Amino acid sequence: MKRRTLLRALAYASLLAPFGGIRAIAQSTKPSLITAFGHVPPPSDIKRIFAAGGPASVLLAVLAPHKMLGWPSQMSSKVLDALGSPLRDLPVLGRLSGRGSTIPTETLLALKPDLILDAGSVDDTYLSTAQRVTEQTGIPYVVIEGRLADSARQLLEAGRLLGAEARGNALADYAEEILSSAARVRKAIPLEKRPRVYYGRGQEGLETGMVGSLHMEAIDIAGGYNVAAQGGEKIGIARVSLEQIIGWAPEVILTQDGNFATRILEDPLWRTIPAVQTKRVYCAPTIPFGWLDVPPSINRLAGVIWLLAHLHSVGKDDLERKTAEFNRLFYGIEHASNTIPGLKTGGTQRRTQ
Repeated sequence: MKRRTLLRALAYASLLAPFGGIRAIAQSTKPSLITAFGHVPPPSDIKRIFAAGGPASVLLAVLAPHKMLGWPSQMSSKVLDALGSPLRDLPVLGRLSGRGSTIPTETLLALKPDLILDAGSVDDTYLSTAQRVTEQTGIPYVVIEGRLADSARQLLEAGRLLGAEARGNALADYAEEILSSAARVRKAIPLEKRPRVYYGRGQEGLETGMVGSLHMEAIDIAGGYNVAAQGGEKIGIARVSLEQIIGWAPEVILTQDGNFATRILEDPLWRTIPAVQTKRVYCAPTIPFGWLDVPPSINRLAGVIWLLAHLHSVGKDDLERKTAEFNRLFYGIEHASNTIPGLKTGGTQRRTQ
């Protein structure tokens, strides 16, 4: 038996006894997205939750903000102002997952969480970390697996786990509508005819997602073709050169950095690229969370709506209403067009005409 399979089997055994709500999911035709270590309390007894990383913090902020103990990393004042109370007033506690833990065990124990929650792409390292933390602290640790395509199931199962079943069901239905709309677009457009997209991360735009990267999932789901997939079999995030980008000849350039989006339109070195020549350079909003990534969680569903409009003109005339509705339903943000930069101009922070 593979190590990951063994870990899952042990985790399910510990989970199903105290938490009956997962039993039906675990026995369904699809395996549960939830892996747990330790004795998970019933939903009514889970009052204090530690978010292990960025993806988990978004999921928790959406489903059960009053149970969230704090943020895994520093949030900007713009983000906190957009989210409002109680999320605005939470402290920065540090993280357990991601690029190394930033919270001491003593601090974690002093917080007295009923549950540690992690979410995202799961591998043996994540599961081993969860198991080790539970063994060291006695705190139950739950990992909710799920790439962007699994968002609806992730919301369903997390809602049941956290005692927010009705909200989880409603948001899962909404997520499924977004994903189904994207699936219809992908089905209608052959791979070779999909818009060729380069996603430039960072201030220089020379970092991007390669084959199978979580950071490219929104683009893939929305029917874009990642030109960096031509760059070999490297998986994840990689630094590339301008010469490579020129050779890939993207028809669309995406970013979440407004300065980069503006600069490349004026930079002669970028002008040979089709996307720059046709001014199809789009900057996605990042408030309250990135619409393309950062973190790679359910926040990217808004990015799918935005990408369908910009890559295929699907819902373009109704983009402001749809993205405002998303932010109201998921984050409780009202008057989103006045709160989130770019919604009044069709969803981009910086778009050239």
